[in-house]
Amino acid sequence: MRTTAVLSRDPAADFSVETVEIDEPRAGEILVRMAATGICHTDLATRRAGAVDRPILLGHEGAGVVEAVGPGVRAVRPGDHVVLTFRHCGDCANCGAGRPAYCLHATTLNNFGRRADDTPRVLVDGAPVLSGFFGQSSLAGYALSSEDNTVVVDPAIDPALAAPFGCGFQTGAGAVLNVLRPEPGARLVVYGAGAVGMAALLAARTVPDVEVVVVETSSSRRELALELGARAAVDPAGEATAARVRELTGGGATHAVDTTGIPAVLGDAVAALGIGATVVAVGLGRGAPPIDVGDIVLRGKTIRGCLEGDSVAATFIPHLLDLHAQGRFPVDRLVSRYPASDIAAALHDQRTGKVIKPVLTW
Repeated sequence: MRTTAVLSRDPAADFSVETVEIDEPRAGEILVRMAATGICHTDLATRRAGAVDRPILLGHEGAGVVEAVGPGVRAVRPGDHVVLTFRHCGDCANCGAGRPAYCLHATTLNNFGRRADDTPRVLVDGAPVLSGFFGQSSLAGYALSSEDNTVVVDPAIDPALAAPFGCGFQTGAGAVLNVLRPEPGARLVVYGAGAVGMAALLAARTVPDVEVVVVETSSSRRELALELGARAAVDPAGEATAARVRELTGGGATHAVDTTGIPAVLGDAVAALGIGATVVAVGLGRGAPPIDVGDIVLRGKTIRGCLEGDSVAATFIPHLLDLHAQGRFPVDRLVSRYPASDIAAALHDQRTGKVIKPVLTW
């Protein structure tokens, strides 16, 4: 199957839009005709990694229609509308406990690699492309996935809106709805108002009487957060963040989500918590946050990591899409569409803060 794909040939160079060949689905594989693919910071961080063979085909927020299935596929049929998400084995202890984001085989299943028989899924000019990223490599007109990361959704949903639920939107929403589970009257603070942070804000707004404060450096994103229901939006560059947040939350937040991955921000988030409160960290960063151990112990605070929103994607993604259909999760305010050939413009607009979630259409 010949199609267009966005490839990375050099970690220091721009993406290139090229014609590739996608293999037909083998046993257990699903061929999806892509309609839309979200661009996530994980794609960009992986592109910058210098120790990976090139070219590579990224993309892990795909949405489209099933074109064909290989032998052994039972739960997905040609013609199904689907969202592609992270892979998991379904058999390990963590998968069995309903925590597939922490699958013991997640690293192998979600990294690049050839099939078990060493045959490539994608070729360019007759040479193999490193693919299989998150079991999809969906920055292309077609992608090969598996049953465990292919979620059948309502065909009425716009694929450009559905695609980011594969990672970014379910991560932010899941941190709130699956991990923190705030009750009415809670005071939640979201650090970082990108796609993940905005999804956390929208998820919190589905719970009655939850007040949300957003901490964000971009003035346009702070303004949008207020329009989407945040009680306040704080510029961390302009004031003592922890003190201001404690003031806005009546003495300290009951819950917080850090999407930035910046150690100092997580330290601020912990300092702004009230007694017995929890902060969930979803941003992948490096380094140790400045945390007062005495503050943690004496005030019973909790710091909790979270991958993919701690979600069971097969049920959580449809649930979030139902909330969207009801008008309670308005992600259309977050998504900006670009033809796949305009990926350079999409990345520029994301980098400069002009857009929240760029989505490529095929």
